[in-house]
Amino acid sequence: MAPTRTSSSMESTLLSVRLKAQIARIGPISVERYMDVCLADTKAGYYPSKQPIGAAGDFITAPEVSQMFGELLGLWAYAVWQSMGSPSPVILAELGPGRGTLMADALRALRRLPGFLDSAKVALVETSPPLRQAQEQALADCGADVSWHEAIETVPGGPAIVIANEFIDALPIRQLVWRDGQWRERCVTIAANGGFAFCEGGSLPVENLRRNAELKQLPNGSILEVRPAANAVVAALAERAKDAPLAALIIDYGHEATECGDTLQAISRHKFANPLEAPGNVDLTAHVDFGALKDAARNNGLLAFGPKPQRALLMDLGLEARLDRLCEDAGPEQCEALVAGAERLVDPAAMGVLFKALAITSKDLPPPPAFQDNA
Repeated sequence: MAPTRTSSSMESTLLSVRLKAQIARIGPISVERYMDVCLADTKAGYYPSKQPIGAAGDFITAPEVSQMFGELLGLWAYAVWQSMGSPSPVILAELGPGRGTLMADALRALRRLPGFLDSAKVALVETSPPLRQAQEQALADCGADVSWHEAIETVPGGPAIVIANEFIDALPIRQLVWRDGQWRERCVTIAANGGFAFCEGGSLPVENLRRNAELKQLPNGSILEVRPAANAVVAALAERAKDAPLAALIIDYGHEATECGDTLQAISRHKFANPLEAPGNVDLTAHVDFGALKDAARNNGLLAFGPKPQRALLMDLGLEARLDRLCEDAGPEQCEALVAGAERLVDPAAMGVLFKALAITSKDLPPPPAFQDNA
């Protein structure tokens, strides 16, 4: 008897068929287009159809590692709110809120501080139905007014504090290949064996490529990644900041300044996978170019601070003191788990250095907490 296909493998097969039909019709598609379809296709895309986070999923994020991560970001939001003059109402927004763990932990910390929850309206920007369901469960008794949105542009106006943890890395990238003095789009085509393969498209105009003059001495085959969708997010933040104070905290993994390299990767069941296999059934991400994000913020009239390593951010926000306080009321095994989680967040060999934080604010605000020396 033939093995029975799982629904996820069937969805992946159907998505592959549709992608190959498109390539057969119009020719190779850009890496950006491939990544967008694999992640966001409404019928079989990774995020609309999967529950990716957690031990039973494909990856674990910092809020799932330790409750202290969300709690400290909640305290950061409170201090920013005070620097805005404690406006009421204030929007506390999260982009890509996962299973709602970060926001639940942040709101738990904020409940102990006067005034904020009475003023706050929580806005979650999420397109995944399975994740929205998990967020609803996590925040069912949070004591705050919570709403869901497809994009940041539909979040109500007014003073806003925005958190984006491991959100930018999942936005599609373009990959540009330096070949014989010209940039070419890296594309995805149909391989000889019937699968997918990378190829190079025609030459591209270079006038609008960031820091192109600095990169002209590259060896053939060098890959530069750019992320138009991230620039669009920054532009949306800047548009909000025209009418009301805004502060955003972006935490993700990536490099501090623009550099060449192929960072596109796939994750499945907590292990690396081939990004061209099982489309829609594996997570696709790429490193965040924090230098490009910082430039985009400043070019849009915003202030940008950092990036700084996640280790430095959490230590500056009081991780050690919070850990000590939690261990006072914990048994030996629970305390050991708390310590292990905190160490994973700040260990340079784990999340402490590869993950970085960038703060973006409107021009009328002072440097936010933990970024006073990182302008």
